[in-house]
Amino acid sequence: MDGRPQFLMTDPAHFDICYQINPWMRPADWDADRAACQQRAVAASRALKSALRVAGAQVETIEGVRGLPDLVFPANAAVVLDGKVLVASFRYPERQGEEAVFRSAFMQLKSRGLVREVVNLPEGVIQEGAGDCIWDADRRLFWAAHGPRSSHSSIAVIRKTFGQEVVPLELASDRFYHLDTCFCPLAGGKLLFFPEAFTPAALAEIYARVPAAQRIVATAEEAAAFCVNAVNLDAKVIMARAPETLRRKLQSRGYSLVEVDLDPFILSGGAAYCMTLRLDRTSQPSSAFLAAE
Repeated sequence: MDGRPQFLMTDPAHFDICYQINPWMRPADWDADRAACQQRAVAASRALKSALRVAGAQVETIEGVRGLPDLVFPANAAVVLDGKVLVASFRYPERQGEEAVFRSAFMQLKSRGLVREVVNLPEGVIQEGAGDCIWDADRRLFWAAHGPRSSHSSIAVIRKTFGQEVVPLELASDRFYHLDTCFCPLAGGKLLFFPEAFTPAALAEIYARVPAAQRIVATAEEAAAFCVNAVNLDAKVIMARAPETLRRKLQSRGYSLVEVDLDPFILSGGAAYCMTLRLDRTSQPSSAFLAAE
């Protein structure tokens, strides 16, 4: 790697919404005009990839697979830190076919030196990748969710695999089924999150580690727009189209928004973060942009 942020994405040629495993998925809306929805999905994926590259990132793209429509959400494929890849194990049968595809992709990345080690979860442990396990570069710890998708037993596995502190967070409902739908650490130590997605115990963990001055609270409208499901690169926050309220909140803290029309993927319950997997995360101290107070 050459020092630029490195992301994995999936070609959306076989993206589809043909089942429902989260409350956001709307197969009927997709079926109403499949050709138009597919064209918009391809354009949206291309726009996100372009936004990442303009922001200075490199993007690796794997091919889609017919019959695996959610392969376009590689954030769920693995947890990656210091070149070590912990491959996901999915709860729902609809996504379990992705595991072998992503494992093969990671082995190819290893052969090219883009990752150094590929590790499997123990049998019976469910953990849905970086969607439920987010590295906080400023605090140098993982925030790891359990509940709707990932099992509580995954917390100890993550801790042992990476040798890093892991803060467990229980999610309160299927509506915010992955941590990345409601929780986004930002450069400079800020945290964009939707409190109602968490149990009281999980909120207590967040409040104990993130001072009030560093919390940016998303409203229900902002969370429903999938704007918390964002990619942060220093001062830039790449996300789905945002309500004006969120633009003002982030801009007042020194961040600039790069908004992309990701509506076809929001119909499936995912957006910018879900559609990417950061490959170059490191546990070394960050020299991140420090957003103004």
